[in-house]
Formats: sequence, structure tokens, C-alpha cells
Amino acid sequence: MVTGLEHVDASLLREKLEGTQLRDDPTDVVMPPHSDRWPADFQQALMRTLKPAGVLVPVYEHPDGLSVLLTERSAELKHHAGQISFPGGRMEEHDRDLEVTALRETFEEVGIAPEHVTVAGYLDAMPTVTGYAVTPIIGFVAAEAELRLDRTEVQHAFEVPLAFLLERRNARRFEREYMGRKIPTIEFHFEGHRIWGATAHIIVELRKKLLDQ
Repeated sequence: MVTGLEHVDASLLREKLEGTQLRDDPTDVVMPPHSDRWPADFQQALMRTLKPAGVLVPVYEHPDGLSVLLTERSAELKHHAGQISFPGGRMEEHDRDLEVTALRETFEEVGIAPEHVTVAGYLDAMPTVTGYAVTPIIGFVAAEAELRLDRTEVQHAFEVPLAFLLERRNARRFEREYMGRKIPTIEFHFEGHRIWGATAHIIVELRKKLLDQ
């Protein structure tokens, strides 16, 4: 556990997320952290017509603290191959809302059934360069839930202590090159895994919510 973050437990997480709701418009997004430093044309590109998507931030309660589950995408996928992400995907017509989307996709990708997830709250949707408005759903996973990975989509799943992700010094600033432009952003490195892009931005937004930063 990182010194100074021991107070971040399940009770605090529930307290900070209490009252959060899904937006009526699933494509109503909030720009990612530090996006005000991005080129204007890049910001405008992110705000084009977006497709709604939902991801679950699966939280586990352990005796030594909370952790979150992340997945490494299959190297065979056409999009986002090998990237680190939270389980989730785009909203389908039959999904009642984005919570249903996130839970359905989580079950399909890693085998965690919806009945084994207790939703604690939601973060604001954020846009991605691939044209999605991604809404994070934060949920506690029951201890008895078993992982069953769909290897066509997920080649590996692993837990990261929440305290590690909340420690500001573990968030590394770097510049990503996109379409010939350098875009300032944030990434995390944990046990050989590079966590970047929308996944890193979701973590930063969760940190801000929990620590009032």
C-alpha cells in the first residue's frame, strides 16, 4: 500500500461515487485531462459524431487493499491489439443503457457474470480517437467470481493495486505522436504492462473523484 493512501477503501469509494448517474445522452462527453494542450484540430476531431460505449472498472476487495482488473487485448485483434484496457465495448441496440453494455461485455470478455458485480457509480464519458464516447462504470466484483477469458479478445488479465494507480508519481507524462502531431498525455507502467490512452485517462479521472484533486 502506498503511504498516504491507506484511507482509500471500499467505503470511501462508495461514498465518493454516491449519487453519480448515467447521462441521458450517452455521447455527452467530457474532454480528457490535459486535452486543453492538444492541437485545436485534434480536439475538434474527438468531438465528431461519437458512438456510445461502456467499460467496467472491476474493483476487488482484498485484506491488504483494493485492486482493479485490467485486460491485455489479443494480439490478433484488428483494433487495439495488445493494448491494456478495462473490459467493455460499444453499446448495442438491445442494451437498455451503458451499465448493461459494460456488464454484458465484461461477461463476454472475461467471464464475470453481471450478478457478481455490484455497481458503485459512474464517471463522465470521454471521447476516444477511434470515435467512441466511453462511459466508465465502477463496480465491486464478488470474491466467488471466476475469470474465463475469451482468448479471441483477451490474452491476459491482471490486477493492479488501486493505491499504485492513485499515487501521482506513478502517472508518467509523455508525448504521443498522432497523425504527425505530438499529443501530451499520461501513462502508467506496472510489472511490464504499459497502461495508456483512454484507460489511463479513466484512471486519472477516478483518482480525481476519490482524492478530490
